[in-house]
Amino acid sequence: MKPRIFTTAFSKVYPLLVQKVEKKGRARDEVDAVICWLTGYDEHGMQAQIEKEVDIETFFAEAPQINPNSHKITGVVCGVRVEEIEDPLMQKIRWMDKLVDELAKGKALEKILRS
Repeated sequence: MKPRIFTTAFSKVYPLLVQKVEKKGRARDEVDAVICWLTGYDEHGMQAQIEKEVDIETFFAEAPQINPNSHKITGVVCGVRVEEIEDPLMQKIRWMDKLVDELAKGKALEKILRS
């Protein structure tokens, strides 16, 4: 059975990510920047996915290009080391979580967007 997050609409998850960082004084634009960096969507493409209410699995499957530096995202999200996650989709979801967490914790955008 698939984890429930795979079939959850991205349009349901996105506002939660934005809310998480706004509570810490960060901006929606910064959430968009990290998601676009990770997935290769531009703002218009990401918005189109939100409007189509695609699930998380489809959101990542249709992503133009996962950032080649995404393997540099390391650390723990929900008690799990992101670099040790075996399921490729779950790893991408956790990468997104990790980037948003770093934003919420006040890390500089330049540092979050690993170059």
